[in-house]
Amino acid sequence: MRFIGITGGVGAGKSAILAYIGKHYKCEIYLADQVAHMVKEPGTKCFADLVALLGQDILGADGHIDKAVMADRIFSQKEILDQVNAIVHPAVQEFLLQKLEEARKKQEAELFFVEAALLIEAGYGPLADELWYIYADSRVRAKRLREERGYSEEKIQRIMEQQLSEEEFRRNCDFVIDNSGTLEESYRQIDKKLEAFTWQE
Repeated sequence: MRFIGITGGVGAGKSAILAYIGKHYKCEIYLADQVAHMVKEPGTKCFADLVALLGQDILGADGHIDKAVMADRIFSQKEILDQVNAIVHPAVQEFLLQKLEEARKKQEAELFFVEAALLIEAGYGPLADELWYIYADSRVRAKRLREERGYSEEKIQRIMEQQLSEEEFRRNCDFVIDNSGTLEESYRQIDKKLEAFTWQE
């Protein structure tokens, strides 16, 4: 089974690419953002460590971490953000490596995908068999974010400035899918790359 990491800038279309792969190939797909929410559930070590770091007031009335309160707290202070990442990223990696081991034992999937915007920064390069960069021209990405998510120009620019440059993505990844055009064009690139694996109608 091949472990493939998927990354790319905001608005590049990673979700659409993975939806296609999930439908047509024997694989398991995990989104790091979703896993990060799971590992922060009450009762986990990650939850306890975050509450110890940030205080009880990050909890909502339901006893779960209030994402908005936590976001306000950490993004105003770089040191705290680094400390939070040092708690969450290893917990996410541990969860994913456990799922990878389970998938290998079951022998039902041929491909194991993990999608994360911070895949490179979080150190997945040495863990994965290969990293894929989903690329889209910055103008195309901005248009998608305006039309599909209603983001303002200021918000788009701010997010893009915080992410790795195209050169850094390309330097760290083994394969590039150009998703600037139609999805059909991207699907052809995927099928060519995965022609050795089982296709499912």
